Amino acid sequence: MRVDPPPVAEILEVAASTMPLPERARALVASVGRWLPADAIWLTLSDPGSTVSATVGSTGLDQSILDYLDRPSVAREIQLAELNQNRPPVTVTELPVPVDELPTWADCLLPAGFREGLGVPLCEPGGPYLGMLSFFFATGEAPSSAVRDHLGEIAPLIALGLSPLRSLRAVARLVAGAVSGVVLLRNGTSHALPGLDEHPLLGPGSPVVDLARQSLVAGQVFRSFLWPEDGDPGTTGHARITVLAATDAPDFVLGTLVVTPGADCQGLSPRELEVLGLLVDGCSNQQISRQLGVALRTVAAHVEHILHKLEVPTRTLAAVRAEREGWHVPPTSRSRYP
Repeated sequence: MRVDPPPVAEILEVAASTMPLPERARALVASVGRWLPADAIWLTLSDPGSTVSATVGSTGLDQSILDYLDRPSVAREIQLAELNQNRPPVTVTELPVPVDELPTWADCLLPAGFREGLGVPLCEPGGPYLGMLSFFFATGEAPSSAVRDHLGEIAPLIALGLSPLRSLRAVARLVAGAVSGVVLLRNGTSHALPGLDEHPLLGPGSPVVDLARQSLVAGQVFRSFLWPEDGDPGTTGHARITVLAATDAPDFVLGTLVVTPGADCQGLSPRELEVLGLLVDGCSNQQISRQLGVALRTVAAHVEHILHKLEVPTRTLAAVRAEREGWHVPPTSRSRYP
């Protein structure tokens, strides 16, 4: 099979467009379909580390085949064939298992009249496995090495156009001063946002990440709060934590967490920020006293100072303003009041 070089400029234009994800996916399938004549094309996005996947674009496949391809068993076959990682395009006849012993082919694709296939994993450079772009052919003729080389060249461009990191990076750039960030996935993992630095508050087991994930799972679309920059509650420097829910992204993506160092704390001391976080959480003075291990009169003094600095008359208004504007350090699930 011989084809001309792929339409790189056209693919880049679609990948960089502001179209919603489903429209971009369909446009990319149409573009590569005009370049590489195949009897059918299947484009799927997957949840890294699980067997959840969904078709986002296709041609030449009826609904019954698409329903079969979206089964978790098909995603498991992709994992077993080690296709869920960054690698060159591969034909079905190059897999270590005969085609008639692969359930997806034996039970679905061969009965549908397909005899050969060419697939390439989609991985944005530096990012996780995103999904597969597959071509199916009614003849048993394998695509040429030149075709596979071309497909390998454009696969990262297609991945860039479909990557949830694409829209999340754009949103993260709207947070003034943000220097670090991660994408939070529904399966409990996270991935660094390319172009931003690493930060100790975003590492494994971080209470900041736990709080962000809890907020997104609870349905919050935006949350902002403060956190000690070195993780020590007694530190004077705080970072602003901004949590943003994903919009133009697959369901397996929860959202983004970004860190902005050197936050304005409105003159509140580290202890007052902790007390304010407990006020936001609905705690009484007695509960705050037990949580922080300080006397009731000390808590009362902190509350009085908070009301003065935030220029509000009541603790309720202080909590509302702190929650709305992110001027508090929230309690973690591991340090809840009794």
